[in-house]
Amino acid sequence: MKSEANARAKTDESSLYRSFVRWVAEVDDGAIVRVVFFALLLGTASVLFVDYRELTENEGSALSVPLQPILPPASVDGPDQGPMPRITTNPETLEKPLEIALGTGGELHLTGTIDPGAADRFASEIAARGEYVQTVVLDSPGGSVVDALAIGSLIHESGLATKVAAGSLCASSCPLIFASGKARIASAASAIGVHQIYASALAGDAQNALRLASTAMSDAQSATADILAHLTETGVDPAMWVHALQTPPDRLYYFKPEEMLRLKLVTELVDN
Repeated sequence: MKSEANARAKTDESSLYRSFVRWVAEVDDGAIVRVVFFALLLGTASVLFVDYRELTENEGSALSVPLQPILPPASVDGPDQGPMPRITTNPETLEKPLEIALGTGGELHLTGTIDPGAADRFASEIAARGEYVQTVVLDSPGGSVVDALAIGSLIHESGLATKVAAGSLCASSCPLIFASGKARIASAASAIGVHQIYASALAGDAQNALRLASTAMSDAQSATADILAHLTETGVDPAMWVHALQTPPDRLYYFKPEEMLRLKLVTELVDN
């Protein structure tokens, strides 16, 4: 009896295997590649901690205090790594909460760390003086992913251009804002880089930390899905975020000019 049961089990397994092979053969190769690509990104994101604003606001949050974004010099050694650009902005300016200032020529300058609540301030500025704004000029080490996505969505909906000038920094979550522009203007001397998104520290005892880590991993997957959807909507190749997933949170991966053009992160390269 046991032998017959084993034989039936093997027959069932063989039948399932043949069915799976037939299904794979019928699926378009491009669809398979896309499924594997996005599954890889989501799977990688499951081991990351995310600096989601909701985590800082909810009781029992995985974040005790927001971790300061990584400022240069921070790089990754490797053959694909772009050179570390020379950044001229004062580090103390970059560490301050995001300042939103309307300049001349229709430029709205966003300078500093993207702190929780920055998206609300940006929305208020656009509501009050949006008719004067043509280009959002970025100089930021990043910060809150949720606020960056919200700012980026409003920029995309409004049809505004984005710009990172030579010597300016746009890192971590800032490239999500930059990617939202109808026109995306940068220089070969612009410092545009990404790394893994994260939470600063787990609070409480070990058991509570494990529970919060599980929540953070789940949120990381949701955040990655939101990021990929946003990049796809704005016309930027989602493959750019692979570099973020591969780069530790205490480092930055700087994009080379030709790489930014290939990934459609930049639509126009200028001198300054």
